Amino acid sequence: MGLFDFLSGGKGGNVKKTIAKATNKEAQSIDRFKALEALAEDRSEEALVGLLRRFNFTYDKTIEDEQEKDWVHDQLVSMATEAVQEGDSEEERARKQEMRARVLRALEPALIQSETIAWPLKILEHIASHDEAWPLIEKVIAANDNEYVRDPSRKIQLIGFLGEWHDPQASQALLQWLEDMDEGVRFKTVEALLHQKDEAVAREPLLQLALKPEEESRRIKLRILDGFVELGWNTHGYKGAIEKLCEDLGRGHGIDNKGRVKGGSSPR
Repeated sequence: MGLFDFLSGGKGGNVKKTIAKATNKEAQSIDRFKALEALAEDRSEEALVGLLRRFNFTYDKTIEDEQEKDWVHDQLVSMATEAVQEGDSEEERARKQEMRARVLRALEPALIQSETIAWPLKILEHIASHDEAWPLIEKVIAANDNEYVRDPSRKIQLIGFLGEWHDPQASQALLQWLEDMDEGVRFKTVEALLHQKDEAVAREPLLQLALKPEEESRRIKLRILDGFVELGWNTHGYKGAIEKLCEDLGRGHGIDNKGRVKGGSSPR
């Protein structure tokens, strides 16, 4: 069966049928791959949206699942980053620029509406400049605020991404999730802020969270103390309260004469 059998003309119901084949979790990997290849060959915006839907499920055969997702990632990145050459005609330059814009347009609904966003975020990082990507990331942040959700996995994926996005804007955006209702989200946020190492933004909010009476998570408090040990941040303004917290937690933390957290033996 050739590509024509999967997708003829790139319009109408044929694309929809091909997307259905490419995103059928119960199908054989080889059959899905043929459909994915047809969508990549088509290159219409509808087809690109269909390619991105492959990231929304996990196939029960791990190797094939990873291969399919890697392939889709590489195809979309290649489409969006085809370099403009000196000898390109105006028509060719316009084609390449439009292809890049098309991938970016297809990414927006995937990032805002999909249940899983780790792969689309990776694609965005690989095709867009820092300044280009941030307005779209802001939309993703707005769609995943600190309100309660039954499944916080999308928030956790976004927080992990922001933890690697070294920019004061990212650190500032992360702060809202210190107030999230889900303990796992709060813990991931603490990890991301410590990884950012932005003391001006994160030091005081983390100290406040560690001392917050409503915060019942022992592992969050210990992770904050360990992070302050690792980064050498001081506890000015909170020294006495943090010293008492160290005693209460009983994991060997203490405060030196410069107000820095020392010691600790908390397991990770």
